[in-house]
Amino acid sequence: MTDRDSAVVVLAAGAGTRMRSATPKMLHEIAGRSMLSHALHAVADATPQHLVVVVGKDRDQVVPAVDQLAADLGRGIGIAVQEEQLGTGHAVACGLTALPAGFTGTVVVTLSDVPLLDAGTLADLIAVHSAESAAATVVTTTLPDPKGYGRILRTQDGEVIGIVEQADATPSQLAITEVNAGVYAFDTTALRSALGRLRSDNAQHEQYLTDVISILRSDGHVVRAKHVDDSMLVAGVNDRVQLATLGAELNRRIVTAHQRAGVTITDPGTTWIDVDVTIGPDTVVYPGSQLLGATHIGANCQIGPDTTLTDVTVGDEAMVVRTHGSQSAVGDGAAVGPFAYLRPGTVLGAEGKLGAFVETKNSTIGAGTKVPHLTYVGDADIGEHSNIGASSVFVNYDGENKSRTTIGSHVRTGSDTMFVAPVTIGDGAYTGAGTVVREDVPPGALAVSAGPQRNVEGWVARKRPGSAADMAARRASGEQPGPDDAAKP
Repeated sequence: MTDRDSAVVVLAAGAGTRMRSATPKMLHEIAGRSMLSHALHAVADATPQHLVVVVGKDRDQVVPAVDQLAADLGRGIGIAVQEEQLGTGHAVACGLTALPAGFTGTVVVTLSDVPLLDAGTLADLIAVHSAESAAATVVTTTLPDPKGYGRILRTQDGEVIGIVEQADATPSQLAITEVNAGVYAFDTTALRSALGRLRSDNAQHEQYLTDVISILRSDGHVVRAKHVDDSMLVAGVNDRVQLATLGAELNRRIVTAHQRAGVTITDPGTTWIDVDVTIGPDTVVYPGSQLLGATHIGANCQIGPDTTLTDVTVGDEAMVVRTHGSQSAVGDGAAVGPFAYLRPGTVLGAEGKLGAFVETKNSTIGAGTKVPHLTYVGDADIGEHSNIGASSVFVNYDGENKSRTTIGSHVRTGSDTMFVAPVTIGDGAYTGAGTVVREDVPPGALAVSAGPQRNVEGWVARKRPGSAADMAARRASGEQPGPDDAAKP
């Protein structure tokens, strides 16, 4: 962030009561990441020497999330606890206790519920702060409706002299449209001094961090502002309406970025793409598609319409249509759908096919192999260039244990084959339609389990006399039923 020691304190101790949720506000997700994750990714990209998260009453949920993010980001993240909710100033004071003793560098204070804030905005803040040798620099933006935000107070010359919270503002101050974004850079020594003089004689009876600005100004320190024109970058979330609004805005930006990178998205309004998704050039994403989690799509693919993929890898030139998939892989040139269901552990090889109403789970389907329709493939390994007939079922569960089925390469199985695991079908083998495979089938063999067909002549005439079926059969046999032979249903 700078040549001097630098630190970031992320405030994540707020109650978030307006979310009306058992989940802490900062752990609610937007675009595949929690808001806390968005905050820490932005901060980590700014590469501070020290990073601290201030937690409060929900720390039993927040601390494990921070620990996991620290592991994902590959860096240390300190924890500071605000035992009592005494205001943002008190929260920052708690955060400073987690920094190394004697730390005197620049400290950035940011929030855990501002999901669009990015590393570039933080870098711009630091640049202004350093260039002006300021004791404090506050990020501001201008809103047509500033309700709920602290207002920026300036002199006639434009110098920042303070911040007034909405609850404490006068009517003339409420008319100000430049607002505090809640993100700051401070000289740590000056900040510590000002925090020690905060009072709680205000409408909220809290120690406002915003009061630090006027204290530093009174002490003769330089106070600056970094105005952000794009107010969405610093917009916060207090309730689920704002969560949805910012989620839609972030999705719009993600979709636009993919379009500018060479991806065709035919209906951006019905397409949802998480922040960690990658898509290759010349891929087309059709309406109603959701690409979620760590999904990776290759080049020249066709995805959708009405497809949801979560943590799925799709190779180049593949087609996935009206499919729901998770934690699976689709090879180059493969085709999936419509109405396929890829459950975790599915791996489809290059040029393979999973057709209409096929469900797969924990299975590997080799290159060029086709499972065209109406089939369940569970806990199976299928070789290359085999064909699984319609309405086949891999019977993998005996009520206690799940077992695997192995099918070789160049195998052809008839429709309605049941594979009762554990069983192995050798290379080049066939099964007849309706076969129940309970034993291994050698390579090149034909497995048939049903006996010869037996036709019971005259069964309908004896068991369903006078029925519509009986009348039809009699006419087909050359008889002419009389008027007394009324057809029964």
